[in-house]
Amino acid sequence: MAEINGVDVEYLKSLVNAVKANPELGKTLWRASAKWKGGFKEEVRIREFTIKMDEPADLGGTNTAPNMVEMVLGAFGACLIVGYVMNAAVRGIQLDKVEVEVEGDIDLPGFFGLEPPEKVSPGFTNVRARVFLKTKEPVSKEELEKLHEDVVKTSPVGNTLKNPVNVEVKLETRRTV
Repeated sequence: MAEINGVDVEYLKSLVNAVKANPELGKTLWRASAKWKGGFKEEVRIREFTIKMDEPADLGGTNTAPNMVEMVLGAFGACLIVGYVMNAAVRGIQLDKVEVEVEGDIDLPGFFGLEPPEKVSPGFTNVRARVFLKTKEPVSKEELEKLHEDVVKTSPVGNTLKNPVNVEVKLETRRTV
C-alpha cells in the first residue's frame, strides 16, 4: 500500500470512492460529553479519550488546562493540518513540515452578559490562521496555492466557525436527594 505523509493513500481513496458511490455513508454523527469538576474545571469525554479544561487564572480559573475557546482554536489548527496532510498525500505531495498558528478575538463584555449578544458577540469575532508548509521535493507555487484553497474550503472546523450552524440546547433538571 502506498503511504505518503503517514497516510494510507489507497485506503483513503477507497473511502472517498465509497462515499462518492453512496453519499449516505458520508453522513456521520460525532459525540462528546462534559462534566463539571469544581470551580471552572471540566472533563470532556470523546470516544475513549478524556480531555481536561479550565480557565486561565486571569479569568478566575486555576490554569490547569486549556479553556474551551483555546480548544476551538486548537481544533481548527489540527483540522487544517489533517486537510493539508490528506490532500497533499492524495496529490502525491510529500510534506516535511506542517505547522498552523491560530488566534482569535473575543470581547469579554459579550461573554459576561454586560452587552446583549446582538451588540457584542460572546464568541469569536475574528479568527486568523497562519500555515507553514515545507515539502520534501520542490512543488510549484500554483500547486501549493490550490492545495491551500482546497483545504481551507473543505475544513469542517473552519466551516463550522465561519458558517451558521443549527444549535439546540435542551435543559434537563435532575434533583439530588
